[in-house]
Amino acid sequence: MPSSLDRNLRPAHTEIEMQLTVNCEIPERLFTSLMDLRHGDAAILDGIDLPAEDARRLMELGFLPGTKITAGRSAPGGDPRVFQVDGSEIALRRETARRLTVRRKKTAKLDPNSRA
Repeated sequence: MPSSLDRNLRPAHTEIEMQLTVNCEIPERLFTSLMDLRHGDAAILDGIDLPAEDARRLMELGFLPGTKITAGRSAPGGDPRVFQVDGSEIALRRETARRLTVRRKKTAKLDPNSRA
C-alpha cells in the first residue's frame, strides 16, 4: 500500500516540472545608458525615460527610438557631452544622457592577418 497519495490517488512525487534552457549568447551589456558610451562609440536609441515635455523636445531634436547616436566630445569636467544624431551635434547634460537607453551596435572584429 502506498504511503503518500495526493487527492487524485497518485503518488505525490509525480508532479511535472519543466526547465527551459536556451542555447544562445547574450552580448555583454547590450543595453546601456547614453552616458556609458565612449568618444566615437555608436549605439541605437532604445528608450527615453524622461518627463513627457523633455522627451518630446529630445524627439524634436532627432532623438527617436531606432536612431543611431554617436558619442562625441565632452566638456573638461565631462558635463555636458556632445552626441551626434541625425547629422547634428547636440550637447546633453549628464543626468539627461543617463536616462536615455541605447543598444550598442555590434562591431565586426578585425582579423589582424587579413588585408582590407
